[in-house]
Amino acid sequence: MLKDVLLLDIETVPMLPSFAGMDPVWQRLFCDKISKTVPEGTEPEESYRKKAGILAEFGRVICISTAFFYKNESGAYCLKIKSIYGDDEVEILKIFTQLCEKMQQSAPHFQFAGHNIREFDIPFIGRRMLINHMYLPTCFQIQDRKPWEVKMFDTLNWWKFGDHKNYVSLDLLAHVLDIPSSKTDMDGSMVQDVYYIDRDIKRIVQYCERDVIVTANIILRFLHQPLLKQENIVVVTS
Repeated sequence: MLKDVLLLDIETVPMLPSFAGMDPVWQRLFCDKISKTVPEGTEPEESYRKKAGILAEFGRVICISTAFFYKNESGAYCLKIKSIYGDDEVEILKIFTQLCEKMQQSAPHFQFAGHNIREFDIPFIGRRMLINHMYLPTCFQIQDRKPWEVKMFDTLNWWKFGDHKNYVSLDLLAHVLDIPSSKTDMDGSMVQDVYYIDRDIKRIVQYCERDVIVTANIILRFLHQPLLKQENIVVVTS
């Protein structure tokens, strides 16, 4: 069941480094967007730092790490990882679209896999494709489908066991299931500073890839399979 799965995780940042950098119309629209979700009295600049990167209307994709399972000669599960990243969001999305189309051709019923991809990664990518005037590949044409018609390996939903009130972070779920964490030298709240201030996108890519590995191990844990061995994880760099 894992051979037709495409794991993914994305990293996003605000469209601009600061709230002050937006023109007045965009500033007003941002304040309207977050008005009901931030505490009263919060300064727009603070809200922008916390919220803009996770809102598709005000953020952008800088990295998509993808991976797929395969088995080696001894029958052990292995993972091959490939990241698409850079400053050009359109190029990132174009390459990702091509990957999805190839996957669709080889495995027509393939499913995306990840943690909270149903509510974040997949919607964010789809919205950014439309914002960038790109066509939606077939696997993203899900606007009118019923929830049960959209098949995804979402480890957040798996952990809910039907309890829709429950949310668990990838880090907490990894710790609960005795899986090594991806949060070693950074976490998600640091991505925009590492990108805009440190200008170290390679560090962000490595962090994103670690999240994919953690998610892959969570899936294996759910299926009562051994966790990935380090020597069975291949990162494609070109």
